[in-house]
Amino acid sequence: MSVDPATASGYTAHPQRMGFFTDTSVCIGCKACEVACKEWNAVPDDGMTFTGMSYDNTMSLSADTWRHVAFIEQPRPLGHQDPGVEGMDFRWLMASDVCKHCTHAACLDVCPTGSLFRTEFGTVVVQDDICNGCGYCVPACPYGVIGKRETTGVAAKCTLCYDRLGVGQEPACAKSCPTDSIQFGELDELRERAARRLEQMRAAGVDSARLYGHDPDDGVGGTGAFFLLLDEPEVYGLPPDPVVTTRDLPSMWRQAGIAAAVLLAGIAAATWGSRT
Repeated sequence: MSVDPATASGYTAHPQRMGFFTDTSVCIGCKACEVACKEWNAVPDDGMTFTGMSYDNTMSLSADTWRHVAFIEQPRPLGHQDPGVEGMDFRWLMASDVCKHCTHAACLDVCPTGSLFRTEFGTVVVQDDICNGCGYCVPACPYGVIGKRETTGVAAKCTLCYDRLGVGQEPACAKSCPTDSIQFGELDELRERAARRLEQMRAAGVDSARLYGHDPDDGVGGTGAFFLLLDEPEVYGLPPDPVVTTRDLPSMWRQAGIAAAVLLAGIAAATWGSRT
């Protein structure tokens, strides 16, 4: 069942939930999104080393990489694509990854200072002036999105350009994307658009095409940034079945409470027995 995270967080009058639909089938790997994100949000530079991993110089999302363009090389054609010369079939899989802005966000659950908060748009934002650098949010994220900056020690990740949303502008990455691979808008409308695009891809013979993160019934309640992929999620470095990592915390605390009560009862019984 679909849950509105802004309403669940206490907002009464708020805009529609906003998000990203990233259609990886039209991503050309230009990295305009990475550059626009860094410029608008003043994200420090990174990835200035040669990784040997195709044209991917940042490798993954981090505190200093809020948008990451993956380059995956595969020796096979795409859909009804003409065979390669002398049997050298080849395709690029390119995808711009970003924070998923989960419906059930574990990073929010574990933050002890309120540095991470849910916005009226349903997104998740880090307030770096409140972050104490505890790092609890880093292992809590099932996607490995959030990280800590080595220079300041505070957590940082995509904000979905919260400052731009507040004045009616789209995020910098979507604004800069030349092919509309990154599409921004109301999440419900994006899901409908993605379903139509998936039908088009399968009609073109791309049977491996699939949507990722769009399902409100998945392990994180659906994400605010979802994708059309052309292969298994693992190929793109995404978990196949993500689950909110704090899901079992209530039962764990109950079991810990029961164990503590039993221990105290045992101590009390032993103490009473020794006195009598």
